[in-house]
Amino acid sequence: MTSPAGPPPPGAQPADAAAYADTFAAEPPAVAAARHRAEAAVDALGTVAPVEPAVGATLAVLAAGVGARSVVTIGGGGGVAGLWLLQGMRADGVLTALDSDPTELRAARRTFTDAGLPSGRTRLIFGTLVEVLPRLSPGAYDLVCCAGPPAEYSKQLPGLLDLVRGGGSLVLHGISASAVGDRSQRDPQTVAWRELVRTLKDDEDLVRAVIPVGAGLLVATKRS
Repeated sequence: MTSPAGPPPPGAQPADAAAYADTFAAEPPAVAAARHRAEAAVDALGTVAPVEPAVGATLAVLAAGVGARSVVTIGGGGGVAGLWLLQGMRADGVLTALDSDPTELRAARRTFTDAGLPSGRTRLIFGTLVEVLPRLSPGAYDLVCCAGPPAEYSKQLPGLLDLVRGGGSLVLHGISASAVGDRSQRDPQTVAWRELVRTLKDDEDLVRAVIPVGAGLLVATKRS
Protein backbone atom coordinates (compact mmCIF):
# COMPACT_ATOMS: atom_id res chain seq x y z
CA MET A 1 0.00 0.00 0.00
CA THR A 2 1.34 3.44 -0.89
CA SER A 3 0.25 6.95 -0.07
CA PRO A 4 -0.78 9.62 -2.59
CA ALA A 5 2.18 11.77 -1.55
CA GLY A 6 3.85 13.52 -4.45
CA PRO A 7 7.57 13.32 -5.25
CA PRO A 8 10.09 15.08 -2.98
CA PRO A 9 10.79 18.68 -4.00
CA PRO A 10 13.79 19.55 -6.22
CA GLY A 11 16.99 19.95 -4.22
CA ALA A 12 15.68 17.87 -1.30
CA GLN A 13 18.27 16.70 1.21
CA PRO A 14 18.82 13.02 2.17
CA ALA A 15 16.78 13.48 5.35
CA ASP A 16 13.89 14.82 3.27
CA ALA A 17 14.15 11.85 0.90
CA ALA A 18 14.13 9.41 3.83
CA ALA A 19 11.05 11.05 5.32
CA TYR A 20 9.35 10.97 1.93
CA ALA A 21 10.17 7.27 1.54
CA ASP A 22 8.46 6.52 4.86
CA THR A 23 5.47 8.66 3.92
CA PHE A 24 5.18 6.99 0.52
CA ALA A 25 5.09 3.59 2.20
CA ALA A 26 1.81 4.28 4.01
CA GLU A 27 1.10 1.42 6.38
CA PRO A 28 -2.21 -0.47 6.52
CA PRO A 29 -4.01 -0.28 9.90
CA ALA A 30 -2.81 -3.72 11.02
CA VAL A 31 0.83 -2.77 10.39
CA ALA A 32 0.43 0.64 12.06
CA ALA A 33 -1.10 -0.99 15.16
CA ALA A 34 1.71 -3.56 15.32
CA ARG A 35 4.30 -0.78 14.97
CA HIS A 36 2.73 1.17 17.85
CA ARG A 37 2.90 -1.89 20.13
CA ALA A 38 6.45 -2.75 19.05
CA GLU A 39 7.73 0.78 19.64
CA ALA A 40 6.14 0.82 23.10
CA ALA A 41 7.83 -2.50 23.87
CA VAL A 42 11.24 -1.09 22.90
CA ASP A 43 10.93 1.52 25.67
CA ALA A 44 9.29 -0.76 28.22
CA LEU A 45 11.09 -4.06 27.61
CA GLY A 46 14.17 -3.25 25.55
CA THR A 47 12.98 -5.38 22.63
CA VAL A 48 14.09 -4.96 19.00
CA ALA A 49 12.68 -1.92 17.20
CA PRO A 50 10.36 -2.59 14.25
CA VAL A 51 11.58 -1.93 10.71
CA GLU A 52 10.79 1.51 9.32
CA PRO A 53 7.91 1.86 6.81
CA ALA A 54 10.29 2.37 3.88
CA VAL A 55 12.20 -0.76 4.88
CA GLY A 56 8.98 -2.72 5.17
CA ALA A 57 7.88 -1.61 1.71
CA THR A 58 11.29 -2.61 0.32
CA LEU A 59 10.94 -6.06 1.88
CA ALA A 60 7.52 -6.42 0.25
CA VAL A 61 9.01 -5.47 -3.13
CA LEU A 62 11.87 -7.97 -2.71
CA ALA A 63 9.38 -10.71 -1.81
CA ALA A 64 7.17 -9.89 -4.79
CA GLY A 65 10.17 -9.72 -7.12
CA VAL A 66 11.08 -13.37 -6.49
CA GLY A 67 7.50 -14.58 -6.23
CA ALA A 68 8.30 -15.62 -2.68
CA ARG A 69 6.47 -18.63 -1.36
CA SER A 70 8.77 -19.53 1.55
CA VAL A 71 10.35 -16.83 3.72
CA VAL A 72 12.19 -16.92 7.04
CA THR A 73 12.42 -13.97 9.42
CA ILE A 74 14.85 -13.94 12.33
CA GLY A 75 14.71 -11.40 15.14
CA GLY A 76 12.07 -9.26 16.75
CA GLY A 77 10.20 -6.14 15.85
CA GLY A 78 6.72 -7.25 16.80
CA GLY A 79 5.96 -8.97 13.49
CA VAL A 80 6.00 -5.69 11.53
CA ALA A 81 8.55 -6.95 8.99
CA GLY A 82 6.59 -10.18 8.70
CA LEU A 83 3.37 -8.37 7.73
CA TRP A 84 5.20 -6.39 5.07
CA LEU A 85 6.80 -9.53 3.67
CA LEU A 86 3.44 -11.29 3.54
CA GLN A 87 2.09 -8.41 1.43
CA GLY A 88 4.69 -9.18 -1.22
CA MET A 89 4.57 -12.97 -0.98
CA ARG A 90 2.35 -15.25 -3.01
CA ALA A 91 -1.14 -15.85 -1.64
CA ASP A 92 -0.15 -19.43 -0.77
CA GLY A 93 3.17 -18.38 0.76
CA VAL A 94 4.25 -19.34 4.28
CA LEU A 95 6.27 -17.09 6.57
CA THR A 96 8.45 -18.81 9.19
CA ALA A 97 9.31 -16.52 12.12
CA LEU A 98 12.14 -17.51 14.45
CA ASP A 99 12.98 -15.90 17.78
CA SER A 100 14.72 -16.83 21.00
CA ASP A 101 12.76 -14.20 22.95
CA PRO A 102 9.29 -15.43 24.00
CA THR A 103 8.06 -11.84 24.36
CA GLU A 104 8.93 -11.12 20.73
CA LEU A 105 7.32 -14.33 19.54
CA ARG A 106 4.09 -13.58 21.44
CA ALA A 107 4.05 -10.10 19.90
CA ALA A 108 4.46 -11.54 16.41
CA ARG A 109 1.67 -14.05 17.04
CA ARG A 110 -0.66 -11.27 18.15
CA THR A 111 0.29 -9.19 15.10
CA PHE A 112 -0.51 -12.00 12.68
CA THR A 113 -3.75 -12.88 14.49
CA ASP A 114 -4.95 -9.26 14.60
CA ALA A 115 -4.22 -8.94 10.87
CA GLY A 116 -6.65 -11.78 10.23
CA LEU A 117 -4.09 -14.06 8.63
CA PRO A 118 -5.05 -17.73 8.24
CA SER A 119 -3.04 -19.88 10.65
CA GLY A 120 -1.46 -21.78 7.77
CA ARG A 121 0.30 -18.70 6.42
CA THR A 122 2.65 -18.34 9.37
CA ARG A 123 4.84 -20.68 11.40
CA LEU A 124 6.37 -19.42 14.64
CA ILE A 125 9.37 -21.23 16.12
CA PHE A 126 10.93 -20.53 19.52
CA GLY A 127 14.67 -21.17 19.90
CA THR A 128 18.16 -19.94 19.14
CA LEU A 129 19.62 -20.12 15.66
CA VAL A 130 21.99 -22.87 16.76
CA GLU A 131 18.97 -24.93 17.82
CA VAL A 132 16.64 -24.12 14.93
CA LEU A 133 18.83 -23.94 11.81
CA PRO A 134 19.38 -27.72 11.60
CA ARG A 135 15.58 -28.18 11.52
CA LEU A 136 15.14 -26.02 8.39
CA SER A 137 15.55 -27.38 4.85
CA PRO A 138 18.61 -26.15 2.91
CA GLY A 139 17.87 -24.32 -0.32
CA ALA A 140 14.14 -24.19 0.43
CA TYR A 141 13.62 -20.47 1.05
CA ASP A 142 13.19 -17.53 -1.31
CA LEU A 143 14.17 -14.93 1.29
CA VAL A 144 15.84 -15.06 4.69
CA CYS A 145 15.55 -11.78 6.61
CA CYS A 146 17.49 -10.99 9.79
CA ALA A 147 16.91 -8.12 12.20
CA GLY A 148 18.32 -7.24 15.59
CA PRO A 149 21.96 -7.15 16.80
CA PRO A 150 24.15 -8.81 14.13
CA ALA A 151 26.45 -10.32 16.75
CA GLU A 152 23.54 -12.63 17.60
CA TYR A 153 23.50 -14.24 14.15
CA SER A 154 26.79 -13.42 12.39
CA LYS A 155 28.41 -16.70 13.45
CA GLN A 156 25.57 -18.58 11.77
CA LEU A 157 26.03 -16.85 8.39
CA PRO A 158 27.00 -20.05 6.48
CA GLY A 159 23.87 -21.79 7.75
CA LEU A 160 21.68 -18.80 6.88
CA LEU A 161 23.05 -18.65 3.34
CA ASP A 162 22.54 -22.38 3.01
CA LEU A 163 18.79 -21.90 3.52
CA VAL A 164 18.49 -19.61 0.46
CA ARG A 165 17.70 -21.11 -2.95
CA GLY A 166 19.44 -20.01 -6.13
CA GLY A 167 18.00 -16.64 -7.12
CA GLY A 168 16.87 -15.99 -3.55
CA SER A 169 18.26 -13.44 -1.12
CA LEU A 170 19.60 -13.00 2.39
CA VAL A 171 18.50 -9.61 3.76
CA LEU A 172 20.15 -8.06 6.83
CA HIS A 173 18.56 -5.02 8.50
CA GLY A 174 20.39 -2.26 10.37
CA ILE A 175 23.74 -1.81 8.60
CA SER A 176 23.35 1.98 8.24
CA ALA A 177 22.84 2.36 11.99
CA SER A 178 26.39 1.16 12.64
CA ALA A 179 29.67 2.93 11.87
CA VAL A 180 30.91 0.12 9.62
CA GLY A 181 33.24 2.41 7.66
CA ASP A 182 34.88 3.91 10.77
CA ARG A 183 37.80 1.62 11.60
CA SER A 184 38.20 3.22 15.02
CA GLN A 185 34.86 1.76 16.09
CA ARG A 186 35.43 -1.66 17.66
CA ASP A 187 32.19 -2.35 19.53
CA PRO A 188 30.82 -5.92 19.08
CA GLN A 189 27.95 -4.95 16.76
CA THR A 190 30.12 -2.89 14.41
CA VAL A 191 32.73 -5.65 14.31
CA ALA A 192 29.99 -8.17 13.54
CA TRP A 193 28.76 -6.00 10.65
CA ARG A 194 32.29 -5.76 9.24
CA GLU A 195 32.67 -9.53 9.37
CA LEU A 196 29.32 -10.00 7.64
CA VAL A 197 30.22 -7.51 4.91
CA ARG A 198 33.64 -9.07 4.36
CA THR A 199 32.25 -12.60 4.08
CA LEU A 200 29.45 -11.63 1.71
CA LYS A 201 31.75 -9.54 -0.52
CA ASP A 202 34.24 -12.40 -0.80
CA ASP A 203 31.59 -14.88 -1.94
CA GLU A 204 31.59 -14.92 -5.76
CA ASP A 205 28.26 -16.76 -5.81
CA LEU A 206 26.51 -13.67 -4.43
CA VAL A 207 25.40 -10.35 -5.88
CA ARG A 208 25.35 -7.73 -3.12
CA ALA A 209 24.07 -4.22 -2.42
CA VAL A 210 23.39 -1.89 0.48
CA ILE A 211 19.98 -0.23 0.20
CA PRO A 212 20.03 3.03 2.25
CA VAL A 213 16.43 3.06 3.47
CA GLY A 214 15.66 3.41 7.17
CA ALA A 215 18.42 1.78 9.19
CA GLY A 216 19.73 0.22 5.97
CA LEU A 217 19.45 -3.17 4.28
CA LEU A 218 22.36 -5.33 3.21
CA VAL A 219 21.04 -7.64 0.48
CA ALA A 220 22.93 -10.63 -0.90
CA THR A 221 21.32 -12.59 -3.74
CA LYS A 222 22.48 -16.05 -4.79
CA ARG A 223 23.23 -16.48 -8.47
CA SER A 224 20.82 -18.93 -10.07
